[in-house]
Amino acid sequence: MEQSEMVKHSIELVSEKCIGCTDCIKRCPTEAIRVRSGKAEINADKCIDCGTCIKVCTHHAKKAMTHEMRSTKKFKYKIAIPAPALYSQFRNVTDVNAILTAVKELGFDEVFEVSAAAEIVTAHTKKLLEQQKFKKPIISSACPAIIRLIAMRFPSLLDNILPVIAPVEVAAIMAKNYVEKQGVAREDIGVFFISPCSAKNTYMNNPLGIEKSEIDGVISIQNIFLTLNNKIRNMEKIEHLILGGSEGIEWARSGGEMYGLAFENSIAVDGVENVIKVLEEVENGRLPNVEFIEGLSCTTGCVGGPLTVDNNFVAKSRLRLVSKVVSELDDSFKRKIDFSCEGINFMFTKKIEPTQTLKLDENVTMALRKMEKISELVSKLPKIDCGSCGAPTCHALAEDIVQGQANEEDCIFTLREKVKQLAESMVNLSSKLPQTISTREGK
Repeated sequence: MEQSEMVKHSIELVSEKCIGCTDCIKRCPTEAIRVRSGKAEINADKCIDCGTCIKVCTHHAKKAMTHEMRSTKKFKYKIAIPAPALYSQFRNVTDVNAILTAVKELGFDEVFEVSAAAEIVTAHTKKLLEQQKFKKPIISSACPAIIRLIAMRFPSLLDNILPVIAPVEVAAIMAKNYVEKQGVAREDIGVFFISPCSAKNTYMNNPLGIEKSEIDGVISIQNIFLTLNNKIRNMEKIEHLILGGSEGIEWARSGGEMYGLAFENSIAVDGVENVIKVLEEVENGRLPNVEFIEGLSCTTGCVGGPLTVDNNFVAKSRLRLVSKVVSELDDSFKRKIDFSCEGINFMFTKKIEPTQTLKLDENVTMALRKMEKISELVSKLPKIDCGSCGAPTCHALAEDIVQGQANEEDCIFTLREKVKQLAESMVNLSSKLPQTISTREGK
């Protein structure tokens, strides 16, 4: 699907496929989804584009908005920057050069690996950590969904985020710089990320830590997988396009970045629910000895992204094999080019601000009253968070009621109790019918 130049989010509802089953509302980490009138609705102010709803929806009623290959045609010179997760998707294929050659044959003039940029980011981060002190635990800035989660639910931890731009952005900058040095005008260069996740598309339009991204388009692995697979199987000549090594490839799985930085006390957490639990412990001071946290929204890491095609655990295992093969490659299988980092600012240039998701009222007094009303409603609700009301939790329903977006009777337990009371009232009323009516009915 094509999209406008500026979009706030990259996940949309396919209404005709939605049956209102409530599976998505229970798994959304930011409570961004409601089911109203039998259809799911996504609250744009709360969505972090993690893609969890895409993965859990068995009816395929959620999909990511990414670019099609035809989007590349508006640029004279086209560059693909594939995520290392791509290398884990092909069965019985461990030759990265074959995969990169297939990507180039899609119609790209050049291919630069994000994994190569990841190795550069690792080296830069190591130097940075030697020169500066950062608030511990330091939290990786690689996953945009996790950064948005922190801004929304854990704003007190924003200062813990490592202020270094992600490898995908570094790859885009370096690729454009390299091609520009070859005499191509920068405005004619289009960089397209081959992505395993929807969050990267949102990042392209609304970047984190910088004003503007150098990425010009995001193409999902799913959209091009079959074409790539066919090209690899029928390939006659393989170009030696690989630039990086195994260390950058490892970034695609949980723990890859962490092991590259080699902190003494660090943890790698994958799966947004698990990341939330760890961040809650950090906020409560329960992880005092942890120095670095690598948090990835998808289970097993980027190899388990919502826009991948293979089983994430199989893909994780296959990535290790690919990494091992790359680590044993002779230099003759790699390209030697002047891939310079000169002039690149690896640091954030823009502060990440907290995201306000629930503003009860502009008037402080009214806002306090609404907070009291929410507490009152929660005390009345069953607190079993069944989701039948269309909200993920009883507290979320109480917020919706106060905001005028739901009714108390949306809770089936409240409704059942009111129906019961109404039935009892009707029985009591029937015994009090006027004698003239009751006598006439008796006849």
